[in-house]
Amino acid sequence: MTESTLSLVPFKGQVIEAQKDGESVRVALKPVCENLGLDVNGQIQRLKRQPWAVTCVIHATGSDGKTYEMVALDRRTFTMWLATIDTSRVKSQAARDLIVAYQQEAADALDAYFSTGVAVNEHLLKAQHLRRLEQVELLKAVEGLVHPDFLEAKTRIVIAREMGETPELDPKTRPLYVQDYLREKGLGRTGLKRHAGPFGKDLKKLYVKEHGRDPQRADITTGSGQIRKVNAYTEADRPLFDRVWADRFDGSYQLTA
Repeated sequence: MTESTLSLVPFKGQVIEAQKDGESVRVALKPVCENLGLDVNGQIQRLKRQPWAVTCVIHATGSDGKTYEMVALDRRTFTMWLATIDTSRVKSQAARDLIVAYQQEAADALDAYFSTGVAVNEHLLKAQHLRRLEQVELLKAVEGLVHPDFLEAKTRIVIAREMGETPELDPKTRPLYVQDYLREKGLGRTGLKRHAGPFGKDLKKLYVKEHGRDPQRADITTGSGQIRKVNAYTEADRPLFDRVWADRFDGSYQLTA
């Protein structure tokens, strides 16, 4: 019997609870059965009838500090057990899809986690890759409509993320957003909701006064995944941000119409 803290391996919005002991990985059976909607006692009895099945009892320390006994499968048995689950007998399509995902990917996720400390979701990586390609195409499409410094900086950021690198940007061309600037100044959610709109209007007025034209526009993706148009400022415009901040919050600069 083995006693240690279980590792929680992320998988498909769930977790696989497992331990590593030397070169062996043992997977707690009950949590996986609960994830898949299977009766754990029935699965234990089924495993006892299989000549290839190797089970053991592990003593695991839970998050509450207590020690629990769990039936566990070694890595080979876990893979074989998943492969022998008959999805045609499962009524729910969602449950069938999840079981297939476990059959195809769970063992790889365990290997990745215990060899690198990270379980990589290949489907998510592909989705991120496609999304970045779409962003590059969008940036190319708005060429001539968006300030070239802002456009170049955004393109460098997208490409660097795709390559897993830190973007090399001229500090003056780095995009600067009103909400980010106000967060730097210590405004929380309530303060942002109250002041971001008026701050942005005053900033636009000052920009027009300094440059004789409206700031160009750019698309940004919000935290909820929506695309919203904003004025395309860069770090080169920070002095204008500072002047508006001083006017609205310090009273040391008076913005004229």
